[in-house]
Amino acid sequence: MKKVMFVCKHNSRRSQMAEGFTKILGKDNIAVTSAGLTVSQIDPFAVEVMSEIGIDISNQTSKPLENFHPEEYDAVISLCGCGVNLPEAWVLRDIFEDWQLDDPQGESIETFRRVRDEIKERVVKLIALLN
Repeated sequence: MKKVMFVCKHNSRRSQMAEGFTKILGKDNIAVTSAGLTVSQIDPFAVEVMSEIGIDISNQTSKPLENFHPEEYDAVISLCGCGVNLPEAWVLRDIFEDWQLDDPQGESIETFRRVRDEIKERVVKLIALLN
């Protein structure tokens, strides 16, 4: 089973949505975790837009990246352009991508939906790559 780490600055919006999609879409083949450079709380709008499409992320929590070991992951995905701030061991995994998606924090619910849909498209491609 492949292991994926999604990383974002605060682990409160984009990386949480990516984790939620991967849990559902890659459930039999991929183990997924998300973490942040700093710890925060999950944004209620992220929970809301995911629930609109039938994915419940309300029980996910924000976790610090320092609690994990890069050698345990096959793929590391940065969702915020924070790849330049990651320790080198994370960037040197078999697959490393920096998706640089817009941060919907403080934006309208429509922006959250657009970012959610962009994340889903990329997660689908990532799962296909890993399988």
